[in-house]
Amino acid sequence: MKNKRLAGIYKFVVFFLLISFVVTCSFILFFQFMEFSKDDIRRAAPATFGNVLLLTLLMWCFDTVRRKLFIDRPIRRITRGLEKISGGDFSTRIEPISGLSGMAEYNEIVSYINKMTAELGSVETLRTDFVSNVSHEMKTPLAVIQNYSTLLQGKSLTEQERLEYAAAISDATKRLAALITNILKLNKLENQQIFPESRSFDLSEQLCTCLLEFENEWERKKIEIETDIEDGVMISADPELLSLVWNNLFSNAIKFTEEGGTVGLTLKQSGDRVTVSVSDTGCGIDPETGRHIFDKFYQGDTSHAARGNGLGLALVKRVIDITGGEISVESEVGKGSTFTVSLKKGAVL
Repeated sequence: MKNKRLAGIYKFVVFFLLISFVVTCSFILFFQFMEFSKDDIRRAAPATFGNVLLLTLLMWCFDTVRRKLFIDRPIRRITRGLEKISGGDFSTRIEPISGLSGMAEYNEIVSYINKMTAELGSVETLRTDFVSNVSHEMKTPLAVIQNYSTLLQGKSLTEQERLEYAAAISDATKRLAALITNILKLNKLENQQIFPESRSFDLSEQLCTCLLEFENEWERKKIEIETDIEDGVMISADPELLSLVWNNLFSNAIKFTEEGGTVGLTLKQSGDRVTVSVSDTGCGIDPETGRHIFDKFYQGDTSHAARGNGLGLALVKRVIDITGGEISVESEVGKGSTFTVSLKKGAVL
């Protein structure tokens, strides 16, 4: 309060000195060729001084009101909003300042603050969901490992039971390792810590190699593989990143295809683009799942949740975005899905 009073007195003195200077200069210029007696000057001096004080008071009051309306009020509103935001309340929105002219600049600031707050809220929600989902996904394999480790300590177990329990622990460990690996890869991709290293390579050969890695799985489920791959399709891209895409798409296609079903792979080139399609005759995707299929940890078919962690397609989407390609999905519940990836051939050497 004391500081405010001192500030008010300081402003008044500044105004007084400024107006006194202006009035004095005006008098000098106006009366330099006129003659006045000393008595006239003595009589006029108090009135002139009073007028200067009055003008100073009026201008000081005007400036105070102007500051209150046009500066202090908008700044207080913005400051109160920023205090809530800095306290972690990202639902806060600062109302536009209306009713007075000259507020366009403040409202532009308010607009950017509200936009920033909305983005911070989205990031915070994603972070919270990410931590929650990671915790949930880790809890399941850890619980399996703990339970079966306890069972393995039993002295009356048969050799067959020990092998089954050990296999369950091994599967849970692999799932946990895959989860952590995918989290690290996705984190590096999203933080741009992995940079594509483009080079010319045979996409036809890469697709065949990646598909053959799943041969044991499709033979175990008696899945028929249909391929239509053009030979010698050369592209310029990062082969390591693209192998993540094909491995995830093949893995999902085989995982969601029932025994005796069909998985298809096509590769076509047209002009400066190539198109890769991976199809299956699995359970399909409903429209709601289709809208979130590339979201982290989203799993539309919970019956297969034990065999995935919902990060595969998020990785696929991020890789495709980094390489400047496009990915789309067409699906019908009960009939299967087709994922289509479109890539630029690039400067093939």
